[in-house]
Amino acid sequence: MRKHLITTTLASAVISAALVVPAQADVTVASWGGAYTMSQQKAYSDTYAPGGINWVNYNGGLGEVRAQVESGNVTWDIIDVLPHEARVGCDEGLFEELPRDVFTPAADGTSMDDDIMVEVPNDCVVPQIFWSYVPFWQEGSFDGNAAGNPESIADFFDVKNFPGKRGLHTWGNATIEMALMADGVAPEDVYDTLSTPEGVDRAFAKLDTIKDHVVFWSAGAEPLELVKSGEVSMSLAYNGRIGAAVLSEGAPFVTNWDGQVLEEEWLAMIKGTPNADEALKFLIHASAPEQQAGQAKWITYAPMRKSGIEIIAANEPWFNTGVDILPLMPNASEALSQKHLFANPSWWSDNGDSISERFTAWMGQ
Repeated sequence: MRKHLITTTLASAVISAALVVPAQADVTVASWGGAYTMSQQKAYSDTYAPGGINWVNYNGGLGEVRAQVESGNVTWDIIDVLPHEARVGCDEGLFEELPRDVFTPAADGTSMDDDIMVEVPNDCVVPQIFWSYVPFWQEGSFDGNAAGNPESIADFFDVKNFPGKRGLHTWGNATIEMALMADGVAPEDVYDTLSTPEGVDRAFAKLDTIKDHVVFWSAGAEPLELVKSGEVSMSLAYNGRIGAAVLSEGAPFVTNWDGQVLEEEWLAMIKGTPNADEALKFLIHASAPEQQAGQAKWITYAPMRKSGIEIIAANEPWFNTGVDILPLMPNASEALSQKHLFANPSWWSDNGDSISERFTAWMGQ
């Protein structure tokens, strides 16, 4: 019923001038804070209704959303969610289902959903960004090395030919997928392989080959410090952290896109918001190709829409300081021309607890 109401309201209001008319009511968006939220404000709020969008920080999960929905006191309108929460929140009725035909198509007429580089999990979400886990190292670290510089995910796991310690996150997400790709499993076969006990054993056997050389990290800034100081010769890290250091500090970091694991992020409208119509207008604006591309002027996370990447490519240098941004984008053609994997949230939802338990035990061995 509510989905029908939203659709009916927009039929007369949104598809016309409402796309560019500032909202009449403030809309509150819950996001992650810092440079990331700043990039959203620059790309979405400042091009829509400056001062009309309120941004609040949260720490992830659905606890606060459940509390608001169950109490009937919904104070957030929109939330930025990770892939697991995007699915669970919709399944549990915590998010509104959104009419798909009101969202802005690509310039060639491709619908928003067909323009997204992964399958849309449900009707509750609209695209936000891709980010990825990638191996990286510092220029000069392998000068004089007989095997040259590392170029592949296999090289990350090869401490004989590429000596030095390795930085790994304290959770297994992406790491076990990378281990299998380093061991020769094709990206398209990774999750089928991990769905068998033998496949999981194979991933951990590959991890064993570097276990004595691992330095674990948990905070996103740590791998950059580990590589910069020389404590590790290579580390896995978030691509956005690496890109920020390169762009803002001139850090001499080199990203190896081979073996990267890309992760999704979505925006959703919270069930029962009293600002549903205004929130939907903002979601239409924020998910449009121009705004998707615009966020990349301020941070090195990537648009989920193919048309957003095309806008950037046609207008480089795109970053706000006047430098090219595509070399730092995880879903640009150069990065995707190498071995890569889009993370499978459904697989992690079914298997995450057992993998996390085993990975924690492996760290302590």
